[in-house]
Amino acid sequence: MKNLEAKFRLLNHAEAQARAAALGYVRRAILNQRDTFFRVANGKLKLREENGGAVMIFYRRRNGESGPLMISDYEIVPVADPARMLRILEDSLGAIAVVEKVRILMTRDNVRLHLDRVANLGQFGEIEAVIADGDDPERSRGAVDEILTTLGVGHADLIDVSYFELLAKP
Repeated sequence: MKNLEAKFRLLNHAEAQARAAALGYVRRAILNQRDTFFRVANGKLKLREENGGAVMIFYRRRNGESGPLMISDYEIVPVADPARMLRILEDSLGAIAVVEKVRILMTRDNVRLHLDRVANLGQFGEIEAVIADGDDPERSRGAVDEILTTLGVGHADLIDVSYFELLAKP
């Protein structure tokens, strides 16, 4: 699977929810997430524990892409025993970071808007346009640009690293 994504600082989640709702975004859930990231040779691998369930997520930027608006390839696999999986991955690969956040999930069509409150970091927004196999990612760029504009997110507000990389910065 792949997505077109953007992450950004966003200080007023209530205002962002109202603006997104005016565009047709619907609030789907409040998610309590704990992401544990592991050392891997390429890409990023995390165990996401969320509201009583868990999944493994592996992702990497397409063709080594970097920047604030990127295409990522990813895979998600359900995990039946997260405590055991966490222990095995910590022992074999080594954990490099843990990110805890509360996420408000809003969606419209193939676009997911995440309003995140990240422990020890602050408030952020994240957009993910899920791209179907065979679809051109550029077809979703307009929807991503539309929500960014509606939320008042400028190019300088965009962030090109993961939350765990922001936490690691001095």
